[in-house]
Formats: sequence, structure tokens, C-alpha cells
Amino acid sequence: MNSLQLFLPCAAGVEGFLADEVHALTGLTGHDLLVGRGGVLLQASWRDALRLNLHSRLAQRVLVQLAQRPYRGENDLYALAGDVAWEIWFTARQSFKVEVTAQHSPLKSLNFAALRVKDAVADRFRAKGGSRPDVDTQRPDVRIHLHLTSDQATLYIDTSGEPLFKRGWREDKGDAPLKETLAAAMIAATGWQADAPLYDPCCGSGTIAIEAAQIACRIPPGGKRRFAFERLLPYQAHIWSAIKEEAAGAIQASATPIFGSDVSHRMVDFAQRNAERAGVAHAVQLRGGDALQRMPPCEQPGVMLLNPPYGERIAAAGTAGRSARERMGVVERAGRETAQTEDGVDFFAQLATHWKKHYAGWQAWMLTPDLKLPGKMRLKESRRVPMWNGPIECRLFRFDMVKGAVRQRPEGEA
Repeated sequence: MNSLQLFLPCAAGVEGFLADEVHALTGLTGHDLLVGRGGVLLQASWRDALRLNLHSRLAQRVLVQLAQRPYRGENDLYALAGDVAWEIWFTARQSFKVEVTAQHSPLKSLNFAALRVKDAVADRFRAKGGSRPDVDTQRPDVRIHLHLTSDQATLYIDTSGEPLFKRGWREDKGDAPLKETLAAAMIAATGWQADAPLYDPCCGSGTIAIEAAQIACRIPPGGKRRFAFERLLPYQAHIWSAIKEEAAGAIQASATPIFGSDVSHRMVDFAQRNAERAGVAHAVQLRGGDALQRMPPCEQPGVMLLNPPYGERIAAAGTAGRSARERMGVVERAGRETAQTEDGVDFFAQLATHWKKHYAGWQAWMLTPDLKLPGKMRLKESRRVPMWNGPIECRLFRFDMVKGAVRQRPEGEA
């Protein structure tokens, strides 16, 4: 178990940031750490796999690659799975599930592909020991992943279990929550360091602020949850305990000013409870208040980072007493929703005016699916980082706030 091929999938656009994170956690470089499409490939040890599960903020899972070869049909998949020594990973007394993903696969049924892999696993156990493990599609002990391209089949065993964005602390959330892994990717993209203020003026249930506070306090994101590797045969409790003790010893108090606010006091309450469960209530200052009226939370300029309600998220955001759709005056223009304030002014244009007047020296980073939003805000972005929020293609725009009037951008400039 000292040389494993690991694959860490992540959201599109996050691969480079994940590679930097893996390098910082493991020290791997060169051919031992490769950036792939939709994730990072690395040659690492079993101990590294455990540490990455505990510490990675950007990976969706930590998968161990067990086999890869060309295929043409389902019988090739059966042969591929039948050659894997599953008995060194789990026992016939445990349950398992096969999950399939595909890109341009010629196979007509992915369900049948999963069935053939399941049959091969069961048949191998029966041939080796006379009994076979059961299949459990709801709460399996072991998850096997099959990924198909147009001509290559790859088998993995999952060491994570539940996706890694499930940190174990977010019990209170709104209707359109930001995944913790995406919040961490946004933070990584800004280059924010823990000695600078960070402020989310549309904090919702607090995901961005809490992720930042855990980074500042060096609290591992996986410290509140369990992992699938704890049910695999290579697992050794004393090794895992040592890894967790090392992580606990690195936790520190933080004086980094991290702030969040939201127009919905109900969401602020959610954020406060989430911060308490995440162990960072002491490190985050959360307040109620409209983003169009909130003044800077501290004297030192810092980083504003937000995923504001927009389009479908406006309808789902919710406030205390009335919906954000009602509060922000959502209207239809040319078939898509835009946000307006109560006096009929476009919300984002008014937000830009507020920032220019009161937030000189701050960097404002905004994640949005609207690629023309800078023009609507009459601001010129200094950076745009492609990023995906689930299936939605977005951009993380950076605006450098300079005190003065907001200038109209040329017609048609995006």
C-alpha cells in the first residue's frame, strides 16, 4: 500500500488549485502528480490517501485506481473486474455498490455495465471463498466506481464514502446552498491569505466565511465526519488515530478578521449555528444587514467574496418574512430574470455604486453565471476565473475597488 494510483475528482476549473493543494499536503511533484481533466492523478501511499480525505477542501473524493484497459463490450468489463483482487480490500460479509460514469461510451446501457462488474466481483469472491458479498444500493460498505471513455474502462475503489463536500457541520442551510468544496475553490482562486480580512456580504448559511475561518484556524475539513476507508481491510486504527492527532495538534486560534452578513436574519442564525458546529464561532463575526447598506466591517481593506442570489437562486434564497424574489423585485427581461431593488434600480448596479463609494482598496470577487454582469455593474473586472457550480458554468470576477464615480462601460463590452 506504499504505491497507489489515486484519482481525486473535482469540479471543472478547479484542477489546478487542487494540484496545488495536493502538493502542499503531500509534497508530490512531477510525474507523481498530474493534472487531468476533472481531477488530479497521483502516485501516493495509503497514508497519503487517508490524509487527503481528512485535509482536502477541493477534492470530491479520493479514489484508488485498481485496473484500466481498453474495452469494446460488457464482457470486457466482466473480465476487467474479475482480474481485480477485491479480497484484499473487503470481505464477503460486507455490502458493495457499483457506480458508473461515462464520457462518449459506445455502450447502450450503463446499468448493464454496472451489472456485469457486480457479477464479476461476486463471482470472484464465490470462487475464492465459497460466498459472495451482498449488494446494497443505499448504504453500502464499499463503493466501486467504473469510469468509461470511448475505449478505456477504469475501475476504482472509493476511500471517501459520502462526497467530501459533506464536512459534517452544515445542518442548517437555505434552499440554494453553496457546496463547501466550491466555496473553498473560490477562496483558493482569490489567493487570499489568512492575515487579511475576508467578508461575504451575502453569506447565506455561512459557507464561505466558515471555510475561510477553518483555513485560518488550520481545522481539517474532514474532522467531523467518517470515511469509507474505515471499513476497508487495509485500514489500521492506530495509523488513522496518529493522522488525526497530528491534525488536531496543528489547530490554532486565529486573529484573522472574517465577516459575514445577510439580509435574512434567519440565514444569519443558520450561519451562526453552522459556525459553532464547525468549531469557528469564535473566529467569525456574523451580522444581519442589506448588502446595499452594510459599511466595511473593519478599517483594513481586504477581500470581499460572494455568490450573490441571481436568477434561479434569487427565487430560492428566502428571507425572514418574505422571499428574496419579493425583496429584490425580480423582473423578466428578454426571457431571463434580473434583480431590482424596491425603488426599481438594478440591484447589481446599485451594489457597485455602494462599493465604489465605501469600499476603496478592497478586492471584490463575485461568482455568477451571468458573463455580462461586469457590464451591468459598470465595472471592469481585473480577472475572470472559469468555475462550475454543479452543472452551471460560472465566472469568478475580480473587481478592484477605487473610490470615485462608477464609469459607464462602452456599449456592448462584456
